[in-house]
Amino acid sequence: MGIGGSIFLIAVGAIIAFAVDVSVGWLDLEVVGWVLMVAGVVGLILTMTIWNRRRTVTSVSDARTPVATTRTDTTYDAPEDPRY
Repeated sequence: MGIGGSIFLIAVGAIIAFAVDVSVGWLDLEVVGWVLMVAGVVGLILTMTIWNRRRTVTSVSDARTPVATTRTDTTYDAPEDPRY
C-alpha cells in the first residue's frame, strides 16, 4: 500500500467519519470512516516496519585464513607428424 495510500485512507476516513452528514438507510457512514482510518493506520505501520527491515545493514566477515596454492604448468609436446 505505501505511505501515500495509507495517508489517503486516513484522510478519506476522517472526512467520511467527521464531515459527512448523509444518512444512508442500511449503511452507517461513520463506521465506514472509522474502518478506513484504521486500515490506513495499519497500512502505515506495516509500511514503516517493512522499510525498517530493508534498511538494516548486515555485515559478514570471513575469518578463515587464506590458503596458499601452488600452480603447476604442464606442457605436452606432441610428437612430430612424419607427414610434414
